[in-house]
Amino acid sequence: MYPQGLSASPCSNYVIHQWRAQGNSGDIKTLYIHIFKHITPTYKMANILILGATRGLGASLRTLYSKKTATNVFATSRSSNPEPSPGVTWLTGIDISQPDVGQKLVSKLPSKKISTVIVSAGYFGFETFDAPDWEKQVQMYTTSAIGPVFVVHNLVKAGLLDQGSKVILISSESGSITLRHEKEGGGNFGHHASKAALNMVGKLLSLDLKPQGIAVGLVHPGFMRTEMTRSVGFDKYWDAGGAVTPDEAAKTLAPFIEEFDLRKTGEFWAPQGPGDIGTAEAVLGEHLPTPLQLPW
Repeated sequence: MYPQGLSASPCSNYVIHQWRAQGNSGDIKTLYIHIFKHITPTYKMANILILGATRGLGASLRTLYSKKTATNVFATSRSSNPEPSPGVTWLTGIDISQPDVGQKLVSKLPSKKISTVIVSAGYFGFETFDAPDWEKQVQMYTTSAIGPVFVVHNLVKAGLLDQGSKVILISSESGSITLRHEKEGGGNFGHHASKAALNMVGKLLSLDLKPQGIAVGLVHPGFMRTEMTRSVGFDKYWDAGGAVTPDEAAKTLAPFIEEFDLRKTGEFWAPQGPGDIGTAEAVLGEHLPTPLQLPW
């Protein structure tokens, strides 16, 4: 009858009576969401900011968090006209590959502390040794490893991130130098190296922000069945590689983020475990745990 974690009380029964007396209608869950958001000043709302929320993992996280009560979701889009999404405040025209991304983001956010910022924006340009691509590499480095620095810097300087906030940077096992193995060969220089650079950025940010009580995590969310992996021909590996949907990855990632704190700040984790990491056993051995802390 009541939303999870709620029960009736004399105070709540009085509020129900007054709410009905004012001509309002709706089920009890709608009322309690109203109480939490507009009446109860001591109840702490979670403010989630997702960069890169229009597709793939970012879109799945946007949908997942928007369904949680006591949660405000702010989602970025490069487009000026993203699809409507219930429970989501869109911040449009935000491109993490542009120099003004941090300032523009801060200018569009309300002056509320961000509980968790998830940087999910990404770009993958396929390359081989015979056909490296300068422009693709610049785009990958800018998106993965340069933009996030300016996002986090501006959020902190604006007072939107402070003690208790979390920064989650979506990386990839492909950014682990230790996990590179002859089994999977070379190539895709910009993809691998930009994720390795992101891992270094995350580690350095964790050292800068730990004194302020802000935790920074790097996450390999899993090998996913997305248009991004399809666009580089990796869909042929989906079945054998244990690829999951973005929704499945989000359902595993969200609880991990919930538990993540300063005890793990600056670390690199795979919440899904080793199953989709093709070189994990060859490099790290058998019987690996889930979640799995990944090597640099």
